[in-house]
Amino acid sequence: MPTNEGKQTIKIIGKIYDQMLKAAEESEQEKPKNIVLYVGKIYEPIVNEIREYSKKTAKALRVGLIYDSKAKLDDKLQVLLEKLDILIPCNLNSPSSLQKNLLPYQNEILAVTCRAEDRIDSFAKVVPHLPYLPTPTAESLLWASNKLLMRKRLFIYNKNITPAFAIIHDYNQSTLKKIEEEVGFPLIVKPAGLAASRLVSICYHKEELLGVLKKCFRKINALNKDAGNPTDNPIFIVERFLEGEMYSIDGYVDSKGKTVFCPMVSVKTGKNIGFDDFFGYQQMTPTLLHKDSIAKAEFVAGTAVQALALKNTAVHIEMMKTEAGWKIIELGARVGGFRNSMYQYSYNINHTINDIKIHIPEKPLTPKKVLGYTVAMKFFAKQEGILSKLTGIKKIQELKSFKEIDIHKSIGDPCLYAKNGGSSVFNLIMFNQERSKLLADIRRVENMVEIETKSKTKLINNNKISG
Repeated sequence: MPTNEGKQTIKIIGKIYDQMLKAAEESEQEKPKNIVLYVGKIYEPIVNEIREYSKKTAKALRVGLIYDSKAKLDDKLQVLLEKLDILIPCNLNSPSSLQKNLLPYQNEILAVTCRAEDRIDSFAKVVPHLPYLPTPTAESLLWASNKLLMRKRLFIYNKNITPAFAIIHDYNQSTLKKIEEEVGFPLIVKPAGLAASRLVSICYHKEELLGVLKKCFRKINALNKDAGNPTDNPIFIVERFLEGEMYSIDGYVDSKGKTVFCPMVSVKTGKNIGFDDFFGYQQMTPTLLHKDSIAKAEFVAGTAVQALALKNTAVHIEMMKTEAGWKIIELGARVGGFRNSMYQYSYNINHTINDIKIHIPEKPLTPKKVLGYTVAMKFFAKQEGILSKLTGIKKIQELKSFKEIDIHKSIGDPCLYAKNGGSSVFNLIMFNQERSKLLADIRRVENMVEIETKSKTKLINNNKISG
């Protein structure tokens, strides 16, 4: 008897075979150009939004996914595959495999996009095989996904919008001296190619820097392998720590590099609430920024988009408001995390459909009327270890501001900080028409939630956590 996983695989193989037969039968007929193709990953809310949009507009969009046939898919994506219209499994590292598997759908694909930060490199590999669609260039996608290439281009284009930085391959004494002279303390250590704040650490002095670099170089190979980007020569960026207020902004870049920006979002990191970590703890929109300050932020963000030569894409830009002006922390050629819900609740902006429109291209719709205030929050355990207690979840869902919750951990699961490669225990989204009432519910949540862990000794002994 096949296992449940085996049955699921058989269903998916059967679906792919059926769609190939259908494609062959319709090869002589004129085919509709209505496939929205996602690269690497897709999430259920995206599929639901496209289905709803199709019903409202009678455009009958089909949802497709091109993904690595050799990669292990997580359980959610495995189940979601059955709900998609087009599945294109192939070897994303093989140009021949990409060409062969995309060829049957060349004339049916309306738009191709990528929503996952850790799959932008795969998007760059797909783009050359769909040359007649409005897309970013493969080179610009790589510039926007690799922190090293990004920093270099930003610095050359306009060194005033980016912090001082150094590129390092080791942690010997000459490297430490170079960092001290060219960057100075305090500083941030970042891996060149990892996402979601993994292995990002702050250092205030030379001894702390040496300890952080030793840990990071020890862990980077395993994390790169898990992310599908193994390397024998890991690279880290060390950059000056920016002191100020953190914000982010999403936008839509047209074929000429002009960006239509969405409203700004204020950001509090784990560092702001006492964690020795930089995960995005709290993100809120609208902000309290003055119009002049927003205009300056948009100008700097637009400068960064042009520095990376991006076009036909959504962008997510993290920025710092400092005494010396707005500075770019990072820029991604993708939609930002939580932005679908945040923009929908606060402004009735459909981020998913706008992301598709900019890849067609069509003009995105960005209503300006404020409907209320939205917050997205990530909750991590205060101490690393095995999750032993998680309470307050039911009470949270009874709050008037509650909208969505996504629980990632169960009792017995390992909990790590983002800087050590970990993910949140749960994510929460709340909305209220009144800012004061939303702030009150945020405080209630912080008082309700209890996350406790046991010692991680057992994890260390099982080689699931290193140092």
